[in-house]
Amino acid sequence: MKIVIVGGVAGGMSAATRLRRLNETAEIIVLEKGPYVSFANCGLPYYISGEISERNSLKVETPENLSTKFQLDIRVNSEALKIEVDNKTITVQGPDEVYDINYDALILSPGAKPFVPNIEGLDQVQHAFSLRNIPDVDKIHSYIQSNKPENATVIGAGFIGLEMAESLTKRGLNVTVVEKAPHVMPPLDEEMARVAETELKNYGVEVITSKSANKITEDFVILDDGTKIESDLIILAIGVIPESDLAKNAGLDLGIRGSIQVNEKYQTSNKNIYAVGDAISVKHSITNRDVLIALASPANRQGRQVADVIMGMDRKNKGSLGTSIVRIFDQTFASTGLNERQIKAYGYDYDAVHVTSMHHVSYFPGAEMLTLKLLFNPKDGTLYGAQAFGKEGVDKRIDVLSTAIKAKLKVDDLPELELSYAPPYGAAKDIVNLVGYAAQNIKEELSENVQWYELEGLLEKGALLLDVRDPLSYRASHIEGAKNIPLHFVRCRLHELPYDKLIITTCASGQMSYNAERILKQSGFKVKNLDGGLMTYNQVRPNKIKFG
Repeated sequence: MKIVIVGGVAGGMSAATRLRRLNETAEIIVLEKGPYVSFANCGLPYYISGEISERNSLKVETPENLSTKFQLDIRVNSEALKIEVDNKTITVQGPDEVYDINYDALILSPGAKPFVPNIEGLDQVQHAFSLRNIPDVDKIHSYIQSNKPENATVIGAGFIGLEMAESLTKRGLNVTVVEKAPHVMPPLDEEMARVAETELKNYGVEVITSKSANKITEDFVILDDGTKIESDLIILAIGVIPESDLAKNAGLDLGIRGSIQVNEKYQTSNKNIYAVGDAISVKHSITNRDVLIALASPANRQGRQVADVIMGMDRKNKGSLGTSIVRIFDQTFASTGLNERQIKAYGYDYDAVHVTSMHHVSYFPGAEMLTLKLLFNPKDGTLYGAQAFGKEGVDKRIDVLSTAIKAKLKVDDLPELELSYAPPYGAAKDIVNLVGYAAQNIKEELSENVQWYELEGLLEKGALLLDVRDPLSYRASHIEGAKNIPLHFVRCRLHELPYDKLIITTCASGQMSYNAERILKQSGFKVKNLDGGLMTYNQVRPNKIKFG
């Protein structure tokens, strides 16, 4: 059996090595158009910052080692030009010649390429770069070493863009981030992303949102509103698009945004050709709709699974959630599943809860604040997604919730999760348990939430905002117009509150105000709780906060 693999990074190399472990006699040829295979593209920004000091550390394996260990025919600097599906051959541009290879099975793992926007002047400057592979990082590193730039502009505020903003700041450059969307990190919901924006600004990064780069010159990036940003280094980090030209020219079916269409066994529209990785569309694990998820973990998993399929094993692509994480200076941000914007677009019935707690017990040294947001169906408890930020413990909680969603657990299952506890690591009631309790209260109609973007409209309609923190905290900062009755005095001051108006309770995080909500509801008042409290509201409406 002769198997040809196009692309020698995550998906392609996982497929090649798994194939060899399953079949010692198969002829396995890997074609990689670049000079390297199996490299750590997720580590590229950290090489720019200097946190990864050795360039060779980015090479997970060399072609020579892989060839020796797995008896693979690895051909670097070899680009697949054309597929003849009827003849089952592929034409290759090698280092010295063009030649054809026949195959019994063909695996396409070409990955994705950076999206390059149509910006006036971009093709006339030498200081604009994308970052996708080791040659890209070499160009950026060499440019910085030779030209000593002072002012960098990062166009695009997704994960790669923000990692590069951090890395360049650590290199001593003045960095500006430009994002077309209303906030950085578009996969996150606005109130969560605002914390990332604040963290960037705290470290001197200028953040410009709702603006696009319109023109590039030798000295400036000019935005669509005429703003000029002095720049002698530009990083294009707007996103990626599937590398599907080879498949398209072979007549294979394409899916959303030009991705390669595959079935659950990774077969394309030609039964002898398979595809994996960033170039394909997959089913979202929650919606079962086609999505693009360009992440290393799914690509590696898909590479292994397609090898199993080719070798006759019963494997299926069960979809992906798009679980992702990024560090921005001292804070970590992570998400899994759907965000609010996606849920609204699909028309799902949903609710949201924010819970803030310490990442381990507060009495043990080093406890850091952690905020977790859960999105769920309030009727049946289906978990839709989660987001988190904090200095410590973010990865653990998102991984638990990603696993819960994959396992089709529901809101009622989260309090039942037995998570490891000792004072240095967590709490007897972990924040995942707590967010489950909070969501369960909504599902069982013990509590009703008001989200930050709903508050102003309700106040305009006559609702009363009741702040139940202590007077000192209230005087230090509170939402304009809020009435203050400390939680401990609510029961004896019920006569001060109206029965004919909606009362919205609030505190720092939403926990004390939930207790107030329960007291008032049982006393006959119409009450809702401001989800996430003052902390969440302040992230997006700081101009509505009155400071003492």
